[in-house]
Amino acid sequence: MLTSAAFAGKRYAVLGLARSGLAAVRTLVKSGAHVMAWDNREEPRQQVMAEFGDKVELADPVGADLAGFDGIVVSPGVPLNTHPIASEAAAVGVPVIGDIELFALARADLPAHRVIGITGTNGKSTTTALVHHLLKSAALPVRMGGNIGLPILAQDPLPAGGVYVLELSSYQIDLTYSLACEVTALLNITPDHLDRYDGFGGYTASKARLSEMQRAEQHAVFGTGDPETLAIASREQARRAPGLVHYADGSRVAAMQPDWPTLQGPHNLQNAAVAVEIVEALGLTEGQWRPAMATFKGLPHRMERVAEAQGVLYINDSKATNPASTAPALAAFPPKPDRRVHWILGGLPKGDDLDECAPFFGNVAAAYTIGEAGPKFANLLEPYMPVRRSEMMCEAIRQAMEEAKPGDVVLLSPACASFDQFRDYEARGDTFRQIVDALLEGGSC
Repeated sequence: MLTSAAFAGKRYAVLGLARSGLAAVRTLVKSGAHVMAWDNREEPRQQVMAEFGDKVELADPVGADLAGFDGIVVSPGVPLNTHPIASEAAAVGVPVIGDIELFALARADLPAHRVIGITGTNGKSTTTALVHHLLKSAALPVRMGGNIGLPILAQDPLPAGGVYVLELSSYQIDLTYSLACEVTALLNITPDHLDRYDGFGGYTASKARLSEMQRAEQHAVFGTGDPETLAIASREQARRAPGLVHYADGSRVAAMQPDWPTLQGPHNLQNAAVAVEIVEALGLTEGQWRPAMATFKGLPHRMERVAEAQGVLYINDSKATNPASTAPALAAFPPKPDRRVHWILGGLPKGDDLDECAPFFGNVAAAYTIGEAGPKFANLLEPYMPVRRSEMMCEAIRQAMEEAKPGDVVLLSPACASFDQFRDYEARGDTFRQIVDALLEGGSC
């Protein structure tokens, strides 16, 4: 784990003891801080007591005397616009921070290193993993963490010359004040999480803060697909020297994209373009990053290639839990020359339509509907394509296998939440992978 003398003798409260919260407690205790910790769930409280005993004060900071504390470390899931901890901390002048701010404060004690911070409404996990892969392929010491699910404080420090690659959500940025990344990237901004902000403008301002925390001599990369991102880029360009603000419009890499199996589709063109600008800002050359693009395996459940048999490609895009997320997956496989996507969709619907997907219906050879949304989606799609009302995942995959021809794609991209039939989208994607493997081996499901 990461530790720092910056926390020795300080007082911190930690609210929320999931992965990042537990990592914060461990870092602070090992660094010599006095720690108060709390979670509304009994299990993580017991875990903290078993691990630290009386080294941690187990108490709810809400209602506690917080005067004199150096910070309240809260989980990104705590809604600061409604939770009482925000006003209570403000009343005594104690900052409310997150684990990424602890990392920022600890940087002075780490061997010489650089930090990349990546944010955006869509694509940030893939871009983070891709940058990590490109740097690792170039033999640089590298760690990946943040919103991608790996608490950065829980990882061992890198040797001198290392690079920390952080995926950062708006919630994490809201809790961070001193993270001056050597390179930042803002992929895009579309309305999201508006229950936590004062409208779309508040959400946009949150995303802007990642580059605003940088010094004027540091690099910032921006996507070019929406006016909000471009407006932030323009402001940043005005305060930096020429060559430090980079626009990733995809034109440099579009001709190369067909050679990158896990980076197909317009959304991945932007992800790849941003990744290239980031690693070149760190000094990598095209001779280093271009061959590594083709070996990127992608993330589980995000356009994940799970098999290829008899000329048919099987893609697990279970992470697509709404139509807006599914649309780029459909767009990734245009006719060649015939329609070639066998689309498995359905689950617990988040809306009543598939309007975001409609521009790409012409790519779909057939749809196979499952789950609670199945009947509704079947009715919506039947005017545009052949539809099989499969109901269950196994039947959908079996039917798609029977109908797919060489060059076709069997695509699980549900456009729905999973909770009607599966624990979560990971369980749904794992089931898809297992059934595909079993059926290809001549078994059953």
